[in-house]
Amino acid sequence: MTNEVTFNILGASFTITAEEDEVYLKNVLSQYKAAVKNTENISGIKEPINVAILTGFLLCDEINKIKKQLENESIEVQERTLNLISKLDQAFGNHDIRD
Repeated sequence: MTNEVTFNILGASFTITAEEDEVYLKNVLSQYKAAVKNTENISGIKEPINVAILTGFLLCDEINKIKKQLENESIEVQERTLNLISKLDQAFGNHDIRD
């Protein structure tokens, strides 16, 4: 089922149709509006197109930082897992535990 959300931001009106539910879409819209307001506050920029572009850039920066953090955490989990496997191998005398 598709849902539509219409919103006005930075002097422009948009209607978005998506598979996600209306609550989700409104949540995303709320986050974007907060990001736009934050961009306006920290930059002092008032031209809508410039605010939208800078907001998009800042959101992409945030996404990339989160991705990098998740990748680093994944590497750490892999390293811990290999360390545990190594310790288990030592504890079981390097035998296949299925034996």
